[in-house]
Amino acid sequence: MKFLARLADAIDRFSTVIGHATAWVALAMVLIQFLVVMMRYIFGVGSIMMQESVTYMHAFLFMVGAGYTLFQDGHVRVDIFYRGASDRFKDVVDFVGAVLLLSPACLVIGIYSWPYVHNAWKVLEGSKETSGIQGVYLLKSLIIVFAVLTTIQGISLGLRSLLSLMGVARRGAEHDDISPA
Repeated sequence: MKFLARLADAIDRFSTVIGHATAWVALAMVLIQFLVVMMRYIFGVGSIMMQESVTYMHAFLFMVGAGYTLFQDGHVRVDIFYRGASDRFKDVVDFVGAVLLLSPACLVIGIYSWPYVHNAWKVLEGSKETSGIQGVYLLKSLIIVFAVLTTIQGISLGLRSLLSLMGVARRGAEHDDISPA
């Protein structure tokens, strides 16, 4: 059981590093969008590459940050019953959700997006715009990154829920070191 707790802790630390690094992309995205607007409306100059970079950063922010958002319990859920439920009920829902819904969904996303991403890499797909970013294949690769990072964080969620159900750890310990119940 200690191994499972350490594995969940390692995954959570990894997600935290990824999440904190990804957060800086939001700042860069805002600054570049501000520059695009200033250049266009004050100086009358446009930059397709800068405009596309905002799209790339937006995709990066959401796709790479999804696992961290799961760790922070930040995803939208219909919590009519969940919010007021007991910790045990929440653990069951989280465990079943991670095992039967999240993991299979991420697996399907990964499997079905693989040919799409692979074909983009085969031709090193770029922007349709001449002065755009010639890295669409990198943008499409974020689909695979999303599936992997979200699956990994789902494993941590499932492990923590299982450990809590078994009485080995308390609910909410994912934000602390694992502690006995």
